[in-house]
Amino acid sequence: MRACVRLCLLLAALLALPLSARADWKPVEKVETYAISGQSGEQLYRSIGENGPLIRGAKTRTIAYTNFKLTWGVRDYKPRGKDCVLTAARPKLIITYTLPSPSAPLPPAVQKNWEVFIAGVSAHEKVHGASVVQMVHDIEVATDGLTVADDPKCSKTRAEVVKRLDAISRARVQASRDFDRVEFGQGGNLQKLILALVNGG
Repeated sequence: MRACVRLCLLLAALLALPLSARADWKPVEKVETYAISGQSGEQLYRSIGENGPLIRGAKTRTIAYTNFKLTWGVRDYKPRGKDCVLTAARPKLIITYTLPSPSAPLPPAVQKNWEVFIAGVSAHEKVHGASVVQMVHDIEVATDGLTVADDPKCSKTRAEVVKRLDAISRARVQASRDFDRVEFGQGGNLQKLILALVNGG
């Protein structure tokens, strides 16, 4: 339970980060589940290992996964004299959380442990979701109103946008990996949640 509380506090901190003044949109969040089986914590966790999402490039399956689809309206590159000015397009962001779900009712004690486990896992994934939202706001801040001098055809501006987006995306991926490393590491929140589920609380 403490692990879940800490995750929720971290999520709140991420959501409190300053956003772009143009933040007049909201992401769409969806939850998808995959079926697992078992009547004990150990059996459930083993089933997660057999049926969990297999992320591209990974050799082992994961407990849960946060994926997203980001699209933009038409970016408005406007020549202004010899310069080029970009007005950022409105983003459309869909975040999908993939979580495990038992396929059959659980014994009361196991159900109680499962609820603590899945609440902690969900909170963990919500942190990843908040990170994606912040990334999109960072993109808005970095590109909206971008002006490049001596670029009447806006080619330099387009290249600069690609460069900035790549840097922001790489920073988010690295932060996500660092977060997971701590969470799954020795004494980390997810490690504790796993042990509590497998060992029965």
